[in-house]
Amino acid sequence: MSRLLFWKPYARIEAAMDKMSKTGALMIMALLLPWAAPGQSAKETYGGDIYWNATPNDVNHLLRNLKDLADINYNMDVRFLGEISPDPEKNPVLFRSGHYNFEYSAAERKKLREFLLAGGMIIYNTGLGSAPFYRSVIREMKEIFPEQPVQRLTSDHPIFHAFYDVDRVKYAAGVRKAGYKGDEPWFDAVEINCRVVALISRWGMAVGWQDAVQENYQAYHPESAFKLGMNIFSYASAMRAWAKNAANAMKFVDKNEKSTDKVSVVQLAYEGVWKTRHAGLAVLLHTFNQRTEVPVKFKIREMRLTNREIFNAPLLYLTGHEHFSLSKKEIAQLRQYLQNGGFLFAEACCGRKGFDMAFRQLIKNVLPTSPLKSIPRDSPVFSYPYEIKTLGVTPTLARDLGKAAVPPLLEGVEIDGNVVVVYSRFGLSGGWEMSQSPYARGYNDIGCLKLGQCVLMHAVTQ
Repeated sequence: MSRLLFWKPYARIEAAMDKMSKTGALMIMALLLPWAAPGQSAKETYGGDIYWNATPNDVNHLLRNLKDLADINYNMDVRFLGEISPDPEKNPVLFRSGHYNFEYSAAERKKLREFLLAGGMIIYNTGLGSAPFYRSVIREMKEIFPEQPVQRLTSDHPIFHAFYDVDRVKYAAGVRKAGYKGDEPWFDAVEINCRVVALISRWGMAVGWQDAVQENYQAYHPESAFKLGMNIFSYASAMRAWAKNAANAMKFVDKNEKSTDKVSVVQLAYEGVWKTRHAGLAVLLHTFNQRTEVPVKFKIREMRLTNREIFNAPLLYLTGHEHFSLSKKEIAQLRQYLQNGGFLFAEACCGRKGFDMAFRQLIKNVLPTSPLKSIPRDSPVFSYPYEIKTLGVTPTLARDLGKAAVPPLLEGVEIDGNVVVVYSRFGLSGGWEMSQSPYARGYNDIGCLKLGQCVLMHAVTQ
């Protein structure tokens, strides 16, 4: 059976929570057992994992503390996985804990994929750091989302800062005995359109929520577990409020299937999550054509830098959230592309530090004698089709900067007097979809479109 949790949403992201609170909606979280067929016991379905509920008061205890801390109310119910609706409006967040190997059926994978893509979220707690359960979750996520890699979240991810700042945690001694020596929290995740849809805790949280940690456990100490739990629920609440609006984000489809009159824009793929927003670039290109009436039709292609077809593209686009690296062959080919007159447009999606650090290192490797420099504010890049003096920023970035609007900040690389690289360390692509994440450190939606169109115009006219 599954325990269902209802709680009033709360998070440190005031703008998102204000919007959520106005709806008066309660979130629903379901602690999962797999679906049991008629005549089949839950134990059999779960692969013999009789310890799925080894800490029966874990989530209860956490939410009681949340109520004391933030006046968060909740109700609880019990259901099987088969009773869980694929509609996130009915049960937006799922929670599953376990110790042993398991495997979803094809039908369960399909249902979970549908649920997660529709705006739901699932949280996996690795019971006492169980490696078999952890490996099973990783394997199943690869089956459910073969196109989107599972990736470890770095310390600047908003899930570690949604209520508390949790850059460092305290582990029980069992984690050290298992070979992990760091003090950063370890969450893996599948992210779709800048939203964590599946969160996997490598080490046990539930025993910490129940305040039942022993030193031989592979688990977080109670204080760290509680702070992580608070962050998870705060993040889930904020992102659920946002996802309902993002589902209606602008999407454009070019009905003209002919490509003979189009110029290809290539989005670069690499090992890791290179496609953070699925519609953003298409929206930008569409609105650019509408705004400028430039007689150029764009089509989008996705490829690795090892593909020689990149030399037929006037513009490459690169984005991501986390750290990445390219092979020596990819670096050499990008260098040749830029030296031959190509143009690279890059942005750190959501303003994430991991990508920013990796991109700066990439440019040093590709063009060691041509560093990234701030593009002057009187540059033609900021003059057409919009004359940009200031841009509004997201609430999260406004808090960081202490202001709600700033002059446009872009960096670039010049070769022989021509700008061949334009880079934004603040997020853009979420704004192109008119749905910046509540946690994004970027420009606001209108600002993102204006800035993106100016960069495109500079790329096609210089």
